[in-house]
Amino acid sequence: MSEDLWPPHALDDPEADAPSVAAAGTVTLVIPTFNESANVRELLARLRAAVPDRPPREVLFVDDSTDDTPAVIEKAAADCPFPVSVLHRRSPAGGLGGAVVEGIARAGSDWIVVMDADLQHPPHLVPELVGEGERTGADLVVASRYLPGGSRAGLAGGYRVAVSRGATWLAKGLFPRALRGVSDPMSGFFAVRRTAVTGAALRPLGYKVLLELVVRCRPERRAEVPFVFQDRFAGESKSTAREGMRFLTHLAALRSAGPLARMIGFGLIGLSGFAPNLLALWLLTHAGMQYLAAEVLANQAGVVWNFLLIETLLFRDRRRHRHWADRVGRFALLANADLLLRIPLIALFVGRFGLGVLPATALALVTTFVLRFAATEALVYLPRGPRAARTTGS
Repeated sequence: MSEDLWPPHALDDPEADAPSVAAAGTVTLVIPTFNESANVRELLARLRAAVPDRPPREVLFVDDSTDDTPAVIEKAAADCPFPVSVLHRRSPAGGLGGAVVEGIARAGSDWIVVMDADLQHPPHLVPELVGEGERTGADLVVASRYLPGGSRAGLAGGYRVAVSRGATWLAKGLFPRALRGVSDPMSGFFAVRRTAVTGAALRPLGYKVLLELVVRCRPERRAEVPFVFQDRFAGESKSTAREGMRFLTHLAALRSAGPLARMIGFGLIGLSGFAPNLLALWLLTHAGMQYLAAEVLANQAGVVWNFLLIETLLFRDRRRHRHWADRVGRFALLANADLLLRIPLIALFVGRFGLGVLPATALALVTTFVLRFAATEALVYLPRGPRAARTTGS
């Protein structure tokens, strides 16, 4: 491939123009990096030995490092017969998953192979992943640790093995249809056809980008090859408790992507709000506050609780449409308006339609819940139009 189409050994600034993309028929290896300077030279050496010239291939590092990883890549790339580029992100939005999505957006090749830089994903399997996709006609080929011949041996210690296995079971339990035919949805090593990826649909959070891709893009034809998860060549694992929490948040966001799922989640969060509400009521009344005033203040504890969970679990990807103070004010207004609306509705159902007090109360609760969900989504979290893109969120 000519250098004017894919400049080799180039360091790209995310604020500059996007680098030229690869021509059709090539394979692009997208490799996210965060402080992997001790690994990238060996990785490129193994890729030189393992990956054939045909089809043409190139490597794109998407780098969020705070060390000299970009400079090390640039030096190591001088010995490579294939083009190597680096996109260094000054604002690493979305973590490792966001880096992969940016890499996918820059690639124009027929196949995109995603792998880590720490050599836990063996480079010699790259041709096998692409070859399996060509042989079977698959849109997605996953390197799986859970097929016969595969292994998670490189996971350090029983704790990480248990966490990995538990995360896999949880994901497959939440998305049984979407993950059909994918035995290892936590794998970070896979090949995907460019035509099977809808970049605009991907909103990753953390490092489980394969799960994001499968659930949101739903590639129809899937295949797997076994692989042995290797020990890190150098450095330490980036997996932390914080990443674990991001994974759980990511799962909740994916599971609540549909309107019905969001409504169910909204209701469950509302139910959970009774706990802080009642706790605040008990504390305030035991402190000597008059019970009606305590009821009003205690209700605000439930409102805050509900708002924080809804922001984190249901509408995380829509927070940018309004400033956080605007969202808080609107949410609190709607939550408290629910109390004002419920009493007239109960009176209407009893006086006009002749319902008993308990059925009328239950019907009012359901009615105000549905109205509050619809109003929250429409008035707090939906975009306001072209100006929304310029709104600062938290």
